[in-house]
Amino acid sequence: MRQEADHRVPVLIVGGSLVGLSTSLFLGRHGVPHMLVERHSGTSIHPRGRGNNVRTMELFRVAGVEPDIKTAASLLADNHGILQTPTLAGEAGEWLFKHIDPDGGLARFSPTSWCLCSQNDLEPELLRGARKLGGDLRYSHEMESFEQDGEGVTAVVRDRGTDERYTVRADYLVAADGPRSPVRRRLGIGHSGPGDLFANVSVTFRSKLLAEVVGERRFICCYLTGPDADGALLPVDNKEHWVFHAPWHPERGERLEEFTEDRIQRHIRRAIGAPDLDVEITGKASWRAAERVADRYSAGRVFLAGDSAHEMSPTGAFGSNTGIQDAHNLVWKLAAVLGGWAGPGLLETYDTERRPVATATSARASARSVEHSHPGFAPAPGIGGGRRGGILNVVLGYRYPHGAVLGAEPDQEVVPEAMRLTGEPGSRAPHLWLRRGGARISTLDLYERSLVLLSDARSTAGWHTAALRLAESDGVRLDSYRVGAELTYDPHSGADGAAPDWARAHGTTADGAVLVRPDGFVAWRAAAAAPDPEATLRQVVRTLLRTA
Repeated sequence: MRQEADHRVPVLIVGGSLVGLSTSLFLGRHGVPHMLVERHSGTSIHPRGRGNNVRTMELFRVAGVEPDIKTAASLLADNHGILQTPTLAGEAGEWLFKHIDPDGGLARFSPTSWCLCSQNDLEPELLRGARKLGGDLRYSHEMESFEQDGEGVTAVVRDRGTDERYTVRADYLVAADGPRSPVRRRLGIGHSGPGDLFANVSVTFRSKLLAEVVGERRFICCYLTGPDADGALLPVDNKEHWVFHAPWHPERGERLEEFTEDRIQRHIRRAIGAPDLDVEITGKASWRAAERVADRYSAGRVFLAGDSAHEMSPTGAFGSNTGIQDAHNLVWKLAAVLGGWAGPGLLETYDTERRPVATATSARASARSVEHSHPGFAPAPGIGGGRRGGILNVVLGYRYPHGAVLGAEPDQEVVPEAMRLTGEPGSRAPHLWLRRGGARISTLDLYERSLVLLSDARSTAGWHTAALRLAESDGVRLDSYRVGAELTYDPHSGADGAAPDWARAHGTTADGAVLVRPDGFVAWRAAAAAPDPEATLRQVVRTLLRTA
C-alpha cells in the first residue's frame, strides 16, 4: 500500500524560472491549486531573456500582470532595434532593424505589443502575481525523485535550507526544469535536432562612461563585429549597467577559467572601441545556444515545458516565449481535465500541438542567428538554412493543424509564409476592439477560463441559446456572446471610425458561429446555420474535449 504523502496537490511544478512561474500564474488564474519547487534560493539575478514577444504579452495581459510588467520594463521602454557595427567608436555600422513595429501595423493584429523586460525584472512580477492567486511557491526546495502510477505522481522534495525531506502527491507533474532537465532524463525522453550551436560567456558590468560612447543609439542589442574582439552589448539601464556576451569556443579547447577579469575587461574595451573605458565586472555566467526538441512532451502524467522540451538560439528571443506559450496551452487542458469537463485524452493534444511549433520555431531562431551573423556562431552546413523573413508570422501566425481543433487544414504549414489571422480553426483568434458593459475590450480578453462561442445578435440560427443550454446540461465551461447584444462594436475600432464586421473577420457569416478555446485559438467554426444547433455544438464540444 502506498504511504500517505505529506502534501496533496492537483499539480506539482518543478522549476521556478520564467516558464515555471508562468505555469503557476496561469494555474492560479484557472483556480487550480498547485505547488512549485525550485532549487535556487530566489528568482534570477542575471538580466537575460529580455525579449517578450507580442503573443506572450497577450497572455500576460489576460492574466492581469501586463501593467506591472510594463512598469518593471520602463527603463528600456525607448530601446528599439538591433545595431551591427565593428565598434561603437564613431558612427559606423548598420541597423539590422531600427524599430520592431515602425509603421504601427501590429495594432491591426493585437491589443498589445512587444516588451523589453529582463528576466531578473520579469520573474519577480510573475512570482508576485502567482502568489496573489494563492500559489504555493517554494524556493530552495529541490525535487530529488519521483514515481508515477495510473492515478498520479509521488515526488520526494528536499528543503535545502533545513535538509528535511517530504513527499508530494500530485495528479500531474509539470517539468520546467531547464535544458538539462533531470525529469526528462529520468523519463528516458531523447531529443532531435542539430544540437549545440555556439557558446558565450555573459558578463554583467558597470561603466559610467559607456553611455557617452553609445550616445543616442537606443538599441535592444548591439552586435560588435571587430575582427580582434567581437561580442554582443545589451543595455540594462542605458546609464551605467550593461551586459556583454563574449564568444566562448570550448570546441577549440578554450576553458571557461581562461575568461579572467582582466581578459574580459580588455575584450570589452577592444570590442567597443574605447581603450580607456571604465569596466567594473559585477557578474559572469556561461551559456550554450542549441537547437534541440524533445522527442515527446509527456510520459504518463508528467509533462515537459520550456527548455526541458526545447532549446533554441537566443536570436529573436523565441525560446522563453515558446516555453511560456507551452505552459499556457497545457494549463487550460489540465484545468479542464481536473475540473471534470474534459477527458484525459485532451492532454495528449499538448504534444500534438506544441512540439511541431517548437520544431519550426527553433529552426527559425537558428536562421535568425545566421541572418544577424551572431558573434561566435559559425554554423555548420545545413544549420540555419531554413526559410527566412519576418518574425510576426512565427510569433502570432503559427497554427495547430492537428489536436484539439476541428476543421483545420491538416496539411498546412505550422508557420505559414504569410501573416493570416482570419478565424481558421487552429489559428489564434482575430483581435477586434469591442465593448462589454461599457468597457472597451479586445476579443482576446474573452478567452481564458472557458470555451467561448461567438455569434451574431441579428441571426435567428440559435447558436447562442444552444450554447447556454449545453453549458447548463453538460457541465461544460462554455460562455456565449452575441456581437450586437452582450458585445457591441467599439466606435473607434475600425479605419476612419467604421465598425469592423466580426463575422467577416472570423471567416464566417452572420448566421455562423465561431468556437474559441481558453487559450485564444479557434477550435471550430460554422459558416452558416445548422438544422439542430444544440446537437451540432454538443458533438463538436465532446469531440474537442475528448468526452465523446
